[in-house]
Amino acid sequence: MTPLLLVAGLVLFVGLTLVLGETRWFSRRPLVVRLGPYLAGSAAGPQRQGLLSAGSFREAVGPIARSLGGRFSRLFGVVEDLDRRLHRVHSPMDVTAFRVRQIGWAIAGFALGGAATLVLAPPPALAVVFSFGGLLLAFLVLEQQVTAASDRWKAAVRRELPVVAEQLGMLLASGYSLVAALERVARRGGGTVSRDLGRVLVRIRQGVSSERALREWADAASVDAVDRLVAVLALNREASDLGRLIATEARGIRRDVQRELIVTIERRGQQVWIPVTVAALVPGAIFIGVPFTTALRGFLG
Repeated sequence: MTPLLLVAGLVLFVGLTLVLGETRWFSRRPLVVRLGPYLAGSAAGPQRQGLLSAGSFREAVGPIARSLGGRFSRLFGVVEDLDRRLHRVHSPMDVTAFRVRQIGWAIAGFALGGAATLVLAPPPALAVVFSFGGLLLAFLVLEQQVTAASDRWKAAVRRELPVVAEQLGMLLASGYSLVAALERVARRGGGTVSRDLGRVLVRIRQGVSSERALREWADAASVDAVDRLVAVLALNREASDLGRLIATEARGIRRDVQRELIVTIERRGQQVWIPVTVAALVPGAIFIGVPFTTALRGFLG
């Protein structure tokens, strides 16, 4: 118990130091750092972190957490890069911040599992399951959250894309340029595609060509319908009847969405019969089993 208490005390000391290091009444910033924003040319400079602060801890642990998190994700079958998934859902966190948070939750899960092991005193096999099960559970829960958010975003893009494509086709047919049409749809819309188009417009304002910005959106979205729509929009400088081409593509996308919806409805209709079948088979098996068991006993004498 003594080594475990020493480790727990050390972890508690480091945690309290990191938490209190972020409060102004406990950790007063140096005078140079406080006067830095008021000096010419130093407002954009990086602020110096203390030796034991959340910023320095993040900088030290970040590369290790990023490497370990990526390996564990691939070990459990996650093949898509975390950076791509975070970029797709417009997350304010980068890969390093997410991995540090994930490793922190995993360590907390390991600590809770160890505490449960000490309290319950299970057999050694269960003790290992409790300790490492809490670690893996905390790690995989956060991984599943970002994966589920990415899948929901892709599904929302597929549902909204036919309407957005039709709007772009009408605007281009009425004389709007491609950038003006994208800006109007992004400004007046409030869905996932509108937010993605807002990012496309930001890239265009940064000097990137519209074709490249749209291709970046297609690569981040990972939706086949977006790839086809971007391929049509890339013909903006070549085709004179782009509105008609986009309208045709919008109808094709709508047919694909309807087909996926029909498949989902059929699958859910089949899933409804699963509890009904189980509820009918269990009593039937009981009613058949009772006379069968009685007849078998009489036959065996």
